[in-house]
Amino acid sequence: ELLTAGEYKRTLTVFGENTDKGREKFVEELEDTHHLFKEFIVQHRPHVNIDEVATGEHWYASRAIEKGLVDELMTSDDYIFSKVDEADIYEIKYVEKRSIQEKLGLAVQQGFLAGLEKMWEKMIFFKSY
Repeated sequence: ELLTAGEYKRTLTVFGENTDKGREKFVEELEDTHHLFKEFIVQHRPHVNIDEVATGEHWYASRAIEKGLVDELMTSDDYIFSKVDEADIYEIKYVEKRSIQEKLGLAVQQGFLAGLEKMWEKMIFFKSY
């Protein structure tokens, strides 16, 4: 069963009935997306031959460089590190709040491990004499 809200929420689907109206809307959206892609390339990459890259094909990253669609390849971390001198970079870390039981359990565990470590050091110290 396919449940949606809005006339064009799912224009084509493998789960429900496809209609001529839905197909037409889907093609319209595809053509609009293609037009927006071409406009973007012409505006931001004027040196790129639009007829060569606006064929509907897709390229792996190295081919995109050859075609002038991207300037270079790097990981997102490399990109962020390359901007350290130009921008303020913030690391955001989500830490789940621990319950009091978890906090106490961790404190007991750390205390127990510290005690074991001291016992081990004493055993090694006495064994060496």
